[in-house]
Amino acid sequence: MTGSSTQGIKTVLHPVSDLAAAKAVYAALLGVPPQTDESYYVGFEAEGQHIGLVPSGGPQGMTSPVAYWHVPDIEAKLAEVTAAGATVKEPAHDVGGGRLVATVTDPDGNVLGLLQDR
Repeated sequence: MTGSSTQGIKTVLHPVSDLAAAKAVYAALLGVPPQTDESYYVGFEAEGQHIGLVPSGGPQGMTSPVAYWHVPDIEAKLAEVTAAGATVKEPAHDVGGGRLVATVTDPDGNVLGLLQDR
């Protein structure tokens, strides 16, 4: 494997049915107020990790939490993991500020997120 590196899991997104209730629970759990607080997304920064709350699973239709591996080159990592047997679920796309995200499924159907900051 030539392999492009990862920078580890630094982002985990959680689909929630009640954003206000979930926001209160996660604020209590993490001990910090949300850094981003919008009707479509609430995000917390705690101990070097980003925890996001996505109402109703968002446009990507999340049904369970998704951990995002931070990578320096998302296209190279997508090529690498698909060559190894993963299937692209959501191709790389910009979600704002030059941040690119994509998801793949492993052979057992687990969703893995990839994230590249420019």
